[in-house]
Order: sequence, then structure tokens, then C-alpha cells
Amino acid sequence: MRSALGAWVQSEKSEYRVSQSEIAMNTKMQRGPVLAMALGFIGIVIFGATLPITHIGLAGFSPWFLTFSRAVIAATAAMLFLVIGRHALPKSKIPEIFLAGLLVVFGFPGFATLAMQTVPASHGGVILGLLPLMTAVFAALFGGEKPGPLFWTFGILGAVLVVTYAMLQSAFSPKTGDFWLLAAGITVSLGYVLMGRLSRTMSGGTAISWALVLTLPISMVGTVWNWQAGIMQPDAASLWALAYLGLFSMFGGFLFWNAGLAMGGIARVGQVQLLQTFVTLAFSALLLGEHISTTTLAFAVAIGAVVWIGRKTRIS
Repeated sequence: MRSALGAWVQSEKSEYRVSQSEIAMNTKMQRGPVLAMALGFIGIVIFGATLPITHIGLAGFSPWFLTFSRAVIAATAAMLFLVIGRHALPKSKIPEIFLAGLLVVFGFPGFATLAMQTVPASHGGVILGLLPLMTAVFAALFGGEKPGPLFWTFGILGAVLVVTYAMLQSAFSPKTGDFWLLAAGITVSLGYVLMGRLSRTMSGGTAISWALVLTLPISMVGTVWNWQAGIMQPDAASLWALAYLGLFSMFGGFLFWNAGLAMGGIARVGQVQLLQTFVTLAFSALLLGEHISTTTLAFAVAIGAVVWIGRKTRIS
């Protein structure tokens, strides 16, 4: 009798431990996607101010000096991060890290800076609403992810809204800045996918830090080369803009963004980029005094709705 009772008690304890383990696992699974989206959103808020602040920086610096010098500032912060954290360089990942660095350190900043010379920051914010679809395409091609049909439906719908807005704003005659923005979107989307893939085996901070350090020689040569012609009597606002672009847009934002991509999946968390439109519009109005038309706001709301509805679509 005692033996049977003891066996029953042990069985109940075992089942209790299993149920507690299942509850903990389910809680982790529920919180994981939410945390990933939250980290991604923090990164997007930081990135969302980039276009308006680039406009401010262009008042005191040339496009190319701004591109290279911000990378030098970011690389300085990255070296401190690596030294303090004692993060070793994974030698097998050097080619991939270097390629990712070329795309996010020079590709997007360079093209976006050129675009800001001819189009408003608010316009650019809506055009870059194409980023989630581009990121999803590259995630499927190079990131090992397989979004389902419904995901692609919402992704294409968001892209159609962005293209329609761009055509309406430019009277169906795309400006030079639109092409620079498209080039910026393609380069940074591929860069995000490579960063997200790297962040599966190392921290997001380590990935962007080594990318900045490995490309530092190029950043320094570019800064020195453009030093004389690239500095045009910058005021305090221009200097502040350069500091933000280096410390936050180029470095700090990636600490959150890469972590979110690794935790929640590149394609899914990449959809948060559609919300970057709202952030850019808000900063454009706040910092530059740009008028946000009803049409712009309507398209931004529609794009945000696509993100909200499509966030639960299946991705394997």
C-alpha cells in the first residue's frame, strides 16, 4: 500500500514539474515575439530620425564627408564596446561581417544622404516603406526563412501603397532622389538580413561593432579625402546631427535592431520597418517644420494597418 502511495506521489510530482515546465516554455514563447518586436521598434525609432537629421547635417557638411565621418564616430564607439565586453572576432565570419558592413555603413548612408539633397525627409520616409518587403525577399533568399502566401500578400500590398504614394507625390514623374532612396533601400535590406543572420550566433552589438571596425580603414580614408571640401562652416545643429548619425543611427540603433531580428525572425520583425514611416514623418515635422499633408498621413496610416494585420502571418 505504501509502495503504491509513494509511486502515486512521485507521479504527481513529476506531472507537476512537467506542467510547470510547459507553462514556463509557453510563457517564454508568448513573450519572445513581443520582446523581439519591441526591440525592433526601438531600433526603428532611432533609425526613423535619420533622414530629417541628415537634412540638418547637410547644412554644414558635404554628403560624402557626412557618410564617412559618421562611420568613424560609430567605429570609435564600437571599439569601446568590443574592448569592454572582450568580444573576439569570429574569423570564419569575417567575409560576411565585412560585406554587411559595406552595405549598412556605406551603402544606405551614402545613397540616403544623396537623396536628401533633392527630396523632403517626409517623402523619403514613406518611400522607405518598401524596406519590409525588400527585407523579406532577401530573408527568403539568403536568411533561410520561408514566409507563407499570406505574408507575401500583405508585404506586396504595403509595397503597392508605397509606390502609389511616390507616384502621386511626384506627379507620376519620379525624381532623382527616389532612385537614390530605392538604392538605399536595397542595400540596407540586404545588410539587415546579413546582420540578422550573424546575430543568431553572436550578439547584435558584436555584429555591428565588428562590421564598423573592419570597414574603419575605408571610413578613415574617405573622411580624410573629403576633409577640406566636405566641411562647410558647420553650426551647432550640424555638429549635433553628425554626432547623432554616428552614435545612434550608425551604432546604437543596431544594438536593438539586430537583437530583435535574431530573436523574432528577420522577415517578421522586418515588418516593423513600415512603422518607420510614422517616426520619420513626426521627426520631419518636429525638426524641419515640414508640412505633413492629409494624403501623406492617410498613406502612412494605411501602411501601418498592413503591418498590424500582417504581423501574425505564418513564417517558417
